Amino acid sequence: MLKQKLFSWIPQLKRQVWILVAGRLLSGIGTGFTLFYAPIFFADRVGLTKTAVGIALGSASVSGIFGRIFSGSWADSPAWGRRRTLLLSCLICAGASFVLASANNFPILVVGNLLLGFGVGLYWPATEAIIADLTTAENRHEAYAITRLGDSLGLQFGVVFGGALIALTGAYRLLFVIDGISFLVFFGVIWVAISETYQPAAKPATQTPNIPTPQLKSTNTDKKTKFSDFLNNGWKIALQDRALLVYVLVNILFTTYIAQIQSTAPLYFSNFVSVKDSNQGFSTATISALFTWHIALLIVCQMPVARFLRRFSHPQSLIYSALLWAIGFTLIGITGITTTYPIAWAMLALAVLAIATVAYTPAASSLVVDLAPKTLRGVYLSINSLCWAVGYMIGPPLGGWALDLPRPFADSLWVALALSVGLTIFILQYLDRLVPQRN
Repeated sequence: MLKQKLFSWIPQLKRQVWILVAGRLLSGIGTGFTLFYAPIFFADRVGLTKTAVGIALGSASVSGIFGRIFSGSWADSPAWGRRRTLLLSCLICAGASFVLASANNFPILVVGNLLLGFGVGLYWPATEAIIADLTTAENRHEAYAITRLGDSLGLQFGVVFGGALIALTGAYRLLFVIDGISFLVFFGVIWVAISETYQPAAKPATQTPNIPTPQLKSTNTDKKTKFSDFLNNGWKIALQDRALLVYVLVNILFTTYIAQIQSTAPLYFSNFVSVKDSNQGFSTATISALFTWHIALLIVCQMPVARFLRRFSHPQSLIYSALLWAIGFTLIGITGITTTYPIAWAMLALAVLAIATVAYTPAASSLVVDLAPKTLRGVYLSINSLCWAVGYMIGPPLGGWALDLPRPFADSLWVALALSVGLTIFILQYLDRLVPQRN
């Protein structure tokens, strides 16, 4: 009986989806090795300035934008497809890791990060398009949830194992080598176990009046079509989709929220929280423990939250997520101004925000798939991924600017973010009315 209940919570997905999840967990471990320790290594061991390290690491975001754009177009190309895009992503990421392993100056560090950003940018639209091809509307939400779960587990294990390896050996460069090997193993998994899922339409699919129909002909004709023409047509169709453009606006708000938690909240906890018998905020060890708690909840809550929200439409799921973001931001503000058990308020805030995050990620990807014509899923998911790049361009500078202000203006950041959720919900309600017209 207990065994049956346990297996009932496991989504019934195709084998290739589980292979992608396992491969992402593996490569996520390698990424976790380097994600937290690269800044420490290049600043403290190689001897680069913190500014130089920050610029080099930030360059990955720039190349990541181009990676996402190319990934969407290549994944939807009959002459290239999702599988080849994923294989290329793994090779580029592996090469980037080996470049970083040998980096001993600023130019090589920049080259390594540019390659890594481009490779990661290629990965997400292609893999999410494959998952969309292999799932149905009934189980797609859970498939995206389990994919994100594999990613989160890999990163968490990587951080823990990476710290242990450094403590034992002090060999930072070995982390990059292991990261590169993990991408090569993932390449092998895709090569052996993942087949191409892109299916070009033999004739134009029926579309709604407000969206031009992709003019894709037979497979033989497609292979002769100029790739530049396909790229222009695919992006032109997507950028004329009113529902997608409305979603882009709200998705940039969500990704800006996530960026605040990862970049601004740690600084706020360190500099503005009142800790008894101390003139400073939380210690580094306390902040690390808090975010370990946050990541653990991301992992534990991913599937139960996805299963609960399955009964709602995707815009409605995002509305619930938005409400939780408002509550979480309010709790962070309380953490900064209270003198009574601030650690408890911080734990509660990060718990709420973990649930908000896991409610957001699967619903967002599933919504984009619902909006996209089957032959343009790569482009649509590329636009979804680009929202993350924009959100991370807005979020950290906005948070840093706010925290440079004196109190109480710095504390007002969290009030402003909580109030902005009202705009997010208003847009989502409009989107919820648009989406049924597309079904």
